[in-house]
Amino acid sequence: MSDQVTSTLSAQHRPQANNLLRRDVRFLGNILGEVLVHQGGRELLDIVEQIRETSKALRAEFVPELFEQFKTTIASLSPENRHQVIRAFAIYFQLVNIAEQNHRIRRKRDYERSAGESVQRGSIESAISDLKERNIDVEGVQEILSNISLELVMTAHPTEATRRAVLDIHKRIAEDVMELDNPTLTYREREILRDKLLNEVLILWQTDELRDRKPTVIDEVRNGLYYFDETLFEVLPNVYEELERNLTKYYPGESWHVPSYLRFGSWIGGDRDGNPSVTAKVTWETLTLNRQLAIKKYEEKLHELVGILSFSTNLVEVSEELINSIKKDREHVELKCIDLWRNAKEPYRIKLGFMLEKLANTRDESLKGSAMRYNSASELLEDLYIIDRSLRGHFADYVADTHIGKLVRQVELFGFHMLTLDIRQHSQEHENAMAEILAKMNIVSNYGSLSEEEKIELLSKLLEDPRPLTSSHLDYSASTRECLDVYHTVYRAQQEFGPECISTYLISMTQGASDMLEVMVFAKEVGLFRKEADGSVRCTLQSVPLFETIDDLHAAPGIMKLLFELPIYRQAVAARGDLHEIMLGYSDSNKDGGAVTANWELRVALNDITATAGEYGIKLKFFHGRGGALGRGGMPLNRSILAQPPHTVGGGIKITEQGEVLSSRYSMQGIAYRSLEQATWALVTAARLAKYPQAQDDAVLKEWEEISRSISETALNKYQDLIFRDPDFLTYFKESTPLPEVGELNIGSRPSKRKNSDRFEDLRAIPWVFAWTQSRYLLPAWYAAGTALKQYTGDDAKRLETLKTMYEKFPFFRSLIDNLQMALAKADLTIAKEYADMIADSTIRDRIFTQIENEYKLTSDMILSITGQDEILDNVPVIQESIRLRNPYVDPLSYMQVQLLTELRELRAKEEDDPELLREVLLTINGIAAGLRNTG
Repeated sequence: MSDQVTSTLSAQHRPQANNLLRRDVRFLGNILGEVLVHQGGRELLDIVEQIRETSKALRAEFVPELFEQFKTTIASLSPENRHQVIRAFAIYFQLVNIAEQNHRIRRKRDYERSAGESVQRGSIESAISDLKERNIDVEGVQEILSNISLELVMTAHPTEATRRAVLDIHKRIAEDVMELDNPTLTYREREILRDKLLNEVLILWQTDELRDRKPTVIDEVRNGLYYFDETLFEVLPNVYEELERNLTKYYPGESWHVPSYLRFGSWIGGDRDGNPSVTAKVTWETLTLNRQLAIKKYEEKLHELVGILSFSTNLVEVSEELINSIKKDREHVELKCIDLWRNAKEPYRIKLGFMLEKLANTRDESLKGSAMRYNSASELLEDLYIIDRSLRGHFADYVADTHIGKLVRQVELFGFHMLTLDIRQHSQEHENAMAEILAKMNIVSNYGSLSEEEKIELLSKLLEDPRPLTSSHLDYSASTRECLDVYHTVYRAQQEFGPECISTYLISMTQGASDMLEVMVFAKEVGLFRKEADGSVRCTLQSVPLFETIDDLHAAPGIMKLLFELPIYRQAVAARGDLHEIMLGYSDSNKDGGAVTANWELRVALNDITATAGEYGIKLKFFHGRGGALGRGGMPLNRSILAQPPHTVGGGIKITEQGEVLSSRYSMQGIAYRSLEQATWALVTAARLAKYPQAQDDAVLKEWEEISRSISETALNKYQDLIFRDPDFLTYFKESTPLPEVGELNIGSRPSKRKNSDRFEDLRAIPWVFAWTQSRYLLPAWYAAGTALKQYTGDDAKRLETLKTMYEKFPFFRSLIDNLQMALAKADLTIAKEYADMIADSTIRDRIFTQIENEYKLTSDMILSITGQDEILDNVPVIQESIRLRNPYVDPLSYMQVQLLTELRELRAKEEDDPELLREVLLTINGIAAGLRNTG
């Protein structure tokens, strides 16, 4: 777009801080404007300008006549022009997002360059300097570091609306825009760079944003591995290096090697809940792809070392240990893939040649167990340690620290499995398979009809019994055979890739102890669980409950207490180091009870389950199933860590990373580093608060918790009155949001419903949130909060003062209020009303929209009263400004989406269809997702 267009987003930013961001936005906007003229003529750019100017004017001052004129202009666009206008706004947002991401990296670099000795808040250095300032000694620091653990788990939930091909273009544009900061560029080089960017934007314009088919599971696996290949393999060890650098700076005299506290995992290729495409065969292929990437990255690193380690025995004396290891390699390793280094005076290069050959052979299962290949990552580590010790022997310790040290850390982190894969399946699938197996063995004819107590008694006995339950001579249904095949695959994987490749089996909709025991019985069948003759227990796969709904959260402490009371189960936990993982679902609890109640009930569950485990001497690792959106528990990574009660983080934390969160956090090395640095800061801070808790008045805390419980109770009733008890609500939701069309956007391999059903209970939480976000309501993230807060305060000024104090001093309440105001700021009920106008029954439309509108106003008023702010998000002016500046550019896409949905649905009501019309709807969905920087 022209200067006129692009200057708007940037001109109102703080002048000194954002000059370069303005430059980048203007620069990219000018290039897009050239592309628009080149592709659609001046007329296209003029139309875009007219719509943009009107939208901007309406945001400045809402004039009904201008609003009607605006809608008329959009409605009068020809299909061809409308298609181009949608793409122009959508691509503009893509370019603005790139510029903003680059600016985040630039700001951090500028801070580090100009700050001198001052320490940036949220940095690793600030965490360690804080420990030092609080006089925490070396032993205290070591204890904190030994107890922290964070695993970030990538999921393939269908919320990444951007294609991989488009993300690749984004990456190239980002790199080129970053180069604009290079002060040594000549005028000619800048012109070449501009031409290159013009080409990239033209390619982006002519690249289809929409997938022509749903991605396969293996497509999704490759998409997830992209982030390891491009950024995480390099960035993750850099975070460790920075932590050790600061430990040495503030605690000199110690030799620091930080335990592996920060890792990545994945559900992609392991999560079969509701996705029949994830089979045992697909899981094995996933594990193989993971290992192939690990080997490829190590090969790249070893090739780099061949170029670096040119040390000659004419000048230095290498270790006898290195010479002997080369002799051993000559005896056992037949060179087929690698040409050995010919200069006998350069032994490191010779050693690396053998290491490369062994790495290549690691892909060959026929060589398993032989000295021709690496049979475990520990064998590769041992070779690296031999090189490291030899280098230090001739005082090349700088080289050892810089090059070998980083590769050692990479092998420690990624092994030969690259990342840990979780398996997940719905509890009902296990019960169905167990019922069939037990019936065939004549143990019980109808397992499903047993009471919970009877199931627990039976399953406990089966775990104690060494005899198998299944037989290769019996025929099982396809679903039961697939269930069993998964466990066989896990056992085979642990033997081939190491026990770290898969160690947890998550059970969706865990509603009883029997759901957990069923998984253990299946694990016993293949050797993942075994009670030895001496009574000891071996267990290499842990059953992990997923408590999702509000009722599940209430039941969770009782379920875990029952399990911990079972001797055989307690032995299994002991075999896992007295550490038990428990997953809490933020998505379904939000969908089930609304944002206020979900947040409160999750806090209660965290505290109660932790207390229960403490009675049995068991540490807990909580797995927080957060989504990217506010309605699914989404928030910045560091805030999500600090949002947990400090005493619940002792056994470690796992957090899901999904959808657009992956590309926004991990597609660029600078952004990935900053995100993981802030996570480390939060993790160390949380561990410090757990070890050295701040003094607090228990009576006051108890009062605040009771108030929060009361507010949650009111909010739950208000939320469920609308969502579950209003007979017209489902009609309202389906007709006033693009829910049906979201299902046609090919963004994930998994169906949007658990069953082929129109029941609200069977709708997944992701499309639920995605549809409300697209239609600008963001209803799940704030609805019912206003009523609940107002019912507590009434007209009592003292009660309002209490809430103000809670906002200031009670971290849980402050986080809740700040999340609510973020949701309110992103919602827009003027535009939501346009979506509501698509509802056929005006009585339903007017009644429910009025209810939503009143609740929005009440919630906004209550938030402002509690925070003392004049406007929503005054507490975060940067985000407030970003939303305000983006809105005029998102609005036209929203109005066009309403028009297109109306036309498409009218056609489909007559049993006709228009693929081009659907395509335009899907383009607006992509564009709005880019504009709001949030999907599901």
